[in-house]
Amino acid sequence: MRSLAVNADDFGFTRDVNQGIAEAHREGILTSTTLMGSGAAFDDAVRLAKENPALDIGCHLVLVGEQPFPSTVTQLIQAIALRRIRIYEELAAQVGRIVDAGLRPTHLDTHKHTHLLPPVLDAVARIAEEFKIPWVRRPFDFPLQPGGIDWKKRAVNKAFGVVRAHSERVLRSHGCRFTDHFAGFQLTGNYDASTLAELIRSLPEGSTEFMCHPGRCGEDLRAARTRLKESREQELAALKSREVRAAIQEGQVRLAGFSQL
Repeated sequence: MRSLAVNADDFGFTRDVNQGIAEAHREGILTSTTLMGSGAAFDDAVRLAKENPALDIGCHLVLVGEQPFPSTVTQLIQAIALRRIRIYEELAAQVGRIVDAGLRPTHLDTHKHTHLLPPVLDAVARIAEEFKIPWVRRPFDFPLQPGGIDWKKRAVNKAFGVVRAHSERVLRSHGCRFTDHFAGFQLTGNYDASTLAELIRSLPEGSTEFMCHPGRCGEDLRAARTRLKESREQELAALKSREVRAAIQEGQVRLAGFSQL
């Protein structure tokens, strides 16, 4: 059997991103989303989460990209080396805010995949165990056809494979679960309905998480620091498309939230 969890990152980033994520769930194939405990539109996201109880809610843990955190992953690595950031305390506080809002997270991931860094991975796995959050993202794309994929993303994804075994060992040691496969890194900000339908037709057996970034590109998003703006509208359209729905039905793919895997 092939099961697919379709997860939107960045819930709570801006109100228009929140709107697009809720729309992708109600009118498309989105099954889950990860909420930024530090997000500017956190309260709006919590409201939408409670209005859409079938949408699985996870935690999108942030250590980079916005104040007061380092701007880049390179700067984060330097801050960790100099012990200028308390990783566990910061991330636990973000999860705690989500839990205190009355939500029960089913899964964890990190903004910019920072849990590929061993100190961050250790903290994330510990937090998952302590908060009894069963699923943690394992962000290693399964192979895609070479056409249309940015070579830089392909090279980075290949480099990720170097830490795959260590990542799996750490997660298992804390009782964390992860999907058999992961997809979406190579496609971020660069796919339409046809590309997504092709990916769905090529899904391997087992469970797959597909990471996506849908949203409405309104004033809030346009003013935010992110390279993903108009592309969020394109991703939203793909997630709602008939072509993608047809690919799921033809391939007998089971759509599932993390609570159903």
